[in-house]
Amino acid sequence: MKFVKHLLAGLGLAAAAAMPAAAQSVTLDVLYCYPSFARFHEPLAAEFMKQNPDIKIQFRAPSASYDEGHQVVLRSAVTNQLPDIYYAGYHLLGEMARTLEKRGQIVDLAPLLKSEPASFAASNFAPRMMSLAQVDGKQYGLAFNASSPILYFNTDLVKRAGGDPRNMPNTWDGLIALAGKIKALPGDVNGMSYDVHAWPDDWLFQGMLYQQATKLVEPGTKKVGFNNEGGVHMLKTFRRFVTDGGMQLVDWDQSRQAFGAGKTGLLFSTPAHLKVVTDLVGGKFDWGTARFPLDDKAHGGVPTGGNAVVMFTKDAAKQKAAWAFMKFVTSPQAQKVVVEMTGYLPTNQRAMGADFLGPFYDKNPNFRTATTQIDKSLPWGGYPGGQSVRIWRAQRDVIAAVMRGEKTAEQALPELVKATEGLME
Repeated sequence: MKFVKHLLAGLGLAAAAAMPAAAQSVTLDVLYCYPSFARFHEPLAAEFMKQNPDIKIQFRAPSASYDEGHQVVLRSAVTNQLPDIYYAGYHLLGEMARTLEKRGQIVDLAPLLKSEPASFAASNFAPRMMSLAQVDGKQYGLAFNASSPILYFNTDLVKRAGGDPRNMPNTWDGLIALAGKIKALPGDVNGMSYDVHAWPDDWLFQGMLYQQATKLVEPGTKKVGFNNEGGVHMLKTFRRFVTDGGMQLVDWDQSRQAFGAGKTGLLFSTPAHLKVVTDLVGGKFDWGTARFPLDDKAHGGVPTGGNAVVMFTKDAAKQKAAWAFMKFVTSPQAQKVVVEMTGYLPTNQRAMGADFLGPFYDKNPNFRTATTQIDKSLPWGGYPGGQSVRIWRAQRDVIAAVMRGEKTAEQALPELVKATEGLME
């Protein structure tokens, strides 16, 4: 609690997001995803309500994942029981917005942005961040969390395997070879973990496509962009993680726990786990982070994970309150809290300055790594047709079969393509 109070101490500076003292009393119904994210949603809401006593933030039980939250929202739309505010995963925002826009159930933020000072958007949000929450040219949300996949590595195991933690390989071949040497060390250790086979959404799957400049979907079509040698190479790489890299096929949370216990050499994951990993490791061993490797260093990139905060309410008083809350949680002060609690990238560009996160990054270089690949950030894509959640579940089954050695990459790719394109139709 001392950590939370310390972080929140600076939030008094965010009073610009506060509602006028005489505002109408309202309660905002808010839904977010991942129960563990209560660690920052709850204190931010508490601070907002302290500054805005006429507004109450009432959270629904959080959804287990972005995919689950997406299903909750679509079902709630049918029964007209949508929350007032929702934190939507970027990869599902387009599908959700197009569905709800037809029903008049989602708010275009353009008029609210225009009501702010002319410099508001440009001074707080880089165009890349604003674009994450745009669908068909409309601004349906504000970027709240942002991340791109990074490498965590156990410095002690890397050294024992003959590697140099100060100069980690930046190719998949080099990292798989290093992981194999770690696996061969005395003792029961895993070489690496890349848990695409068990990840709750397709973020790591898209990461492996984008790093080699392979498309998810061919633009303007319902055809995948990986029905080619890029798709085969991706699947072969997934299998090599197991055969050559010493990876165990366990749940992603078990992988994180194993890394924290010093039992895994390399872990590919989200920077949102940085604070958790820091706490898990404690002082047991030295560890570091590195950029996500790119096969195609000129054209490859990384998917931007995270979520945008969007507004559903059509009530005028609630819209005014909701807009104040959305500005508050995306302010540099609030973003500082989220980043220091998690490791996410700040979505407000002012948050990286000396007045906010600059000193933190200087003291915690592992947290800075993700910021160094912002120039390689690409949108976390979705699929046309409204079946993105079902598509990933079908894809994940095929990928897991490849990683278990039940199918070759060449056998599995046609099945992966058929499952994806069939659901897009």
